[in-house]
Amino acid sequence: MNTNPAGNGEVGQRPANSTGPIVPKTASEALRPEAGTPPPKRSRASRSQVVVFMNFVISLVMLMVLAAGAALYFGKQEFTEPGPSANGDTFLVKPNTGVQDIADQLERRGLISDARVFRLGVRAFGNDSALKAGEYEIKPRASMRDIMELLKSGKSVMYSLTIPEGLTVEQALQRIADEPALSGDMPATTPPEGSLATDTLRFTRGATRQQMIDKLVADQKKLVDEVWQRRAPDLPLANIEDFVTLASIVEKETGRGDERSRVAAVFLNRLAKGMRLQSDPTIIYGLFGGKGKPADRPIYQSDIQKQTPYNTYVISGLPPTPIANPGRAALEAVANPSKTDDLYFVADGTGGHVFAATLDEHNENVARYRALQKKQADDAAKAAAAGTNGSADKPATDKPAADKPADGSTGGDNGDAGGDAQ
Repeated sequence: MNTNPAGNGEVGQRPANSTGPIVPKTASEALRPEAGTPPPKRSRASRSQVVVFMNFVISLVMLMVLAAGAALYFGKQEFTEPGPSANGDTFLVKPNTGVQDIADQLERRGLISDARVFRLGVRAFGNDSALKAGEYEIKPRASMRDIMELLKSGKSVMYSLTIPEGLTVEQALQRIADEPALSGDMPATTPPEGSLATDTLRFTRGATRQQMIDKLVADQKKLVDEVWQRRAPDLPLANIEDFVTLASIVEKETGRGDERSRVAAVFLNRLAKGMRLQSDPTIIYGLFGGKGKPADRPIYQSDIQKQTPYNTYVISGLPPTPIANPGRAALEAVANPSKTDDLYFVADGTGGHVFAATLDEHNENVARYRALQKKQADDAAKAAAAGTNGSADKPATDKPAADKPADGSTGGDNGDAGGDAQ
C-alpha cells in the first residue's frame, strides 16, 4: 500500500498493479478491513460419488483391520490363558471327529471357555486336521493351547488288560468281556483252548474286544511256532498240538520257574515209557471244563476214576486238547526239558515239589508229605477247637484226593506223577 498526503488532507491509495491515479479515501474507508482472498473452488473430481464411496470403503477397512487386530489380540490372550476347569478331566475324541465338534464338546464339559476361540486358534496354528482320536487326560486349568497340543500329540490314556498264565480260554474271554474300556461285542466263535497268549495288553479306550482277541491269538501262534522250532530233537511228541497240550499241563502243575523244566521232564519220561500222566489238573478240566474248579471244591477220591476224555488217571497219553493257555516259560520247559530219569513228583508242603526216579523213593516222599499234612491238620483242629465248639463240615462218603495212595492203586499203573491242582 502506498499512501501520499493529498492536498485536501485525505489519504489516498493506489491499487496494486494499477497505473492509474490514486483514488483518495476517507479515513473511515481506509480503516475498514478489506476482504480476504476467497478459497479455491472444489474440483469436480472431489465432488464425485466414486471418490466419496472409496473414502468410505477405506475408512471401513481401517475400522475392520483395527477390530480384527483387537479380536486377534484378545483371542490369543484367551487361547493361551489358564482354562476354566479347576479339576481337569478325561476327554474322549472319537475317530473322524471334526474340530468344531471337539470344540463344542470341550465347551460343554467346561474344559474351555469359548468353542469359537478354540476352533479359530486350532486353525490359526494349522492344526485343523492334526487332532488325533483317543482319550486324553486334561490337566486342571489347562489352556486351549495346552489342550490343542495334547490332542495333536496323540498321547492318550492307556489301559491294561492282563491274561495270566494258566487261564482257560473261557476265563480269558470273560476278562475281555468285563473290561469296560473296550468296545464291541464278543466273537460268536470261541478260539480253541490254549490258543491265547498270556500277556498284558496296552490299549486306548474304544479298542474293540475282537481286536484284543485277534492279537492274543496271533501272538500265541507266533510264540508257539518260535519255541517249537527250537525244541529238543528227541521229544516223544507227535506234533505241535501235543506240544501245546503238554505245556498247558505243566503250566497248571507248577507256578515255580525253577522246577518247570523238571516237571516237564517227568511227563515226557512217562510218555516215552507209556505210563499214564496222572495229572490232577486234567481231572479238574474233565469235570469243569473251561469254567475252572470252584475255589472251595477239592478233588475227591471218586473224581480220580471218573471217565472223561481229559482224566489222565484213566486215559493213556495226552488229553485231546490243552487244558489252559500256557505261557512262554511252560512252552520253553517242554521244548527243552531237564535231562533226568524222574518219573514222579509230589508236593513238598512249601509250594514246590520233590522228585523221584523210582516208586520206592516216591512213596517215601509221599509219606513225608502226608505226615506234614497230618500235622498241619492237627494244628488247625486244635486252633479251631480253641476258638469254637463246632466242627467243620466234611464229605460224608468221599475223601479229598490228597489222601490217595501213591502205590498205583488209584492210578492204574506204577505210580502217581503227583502235583497239586491249581
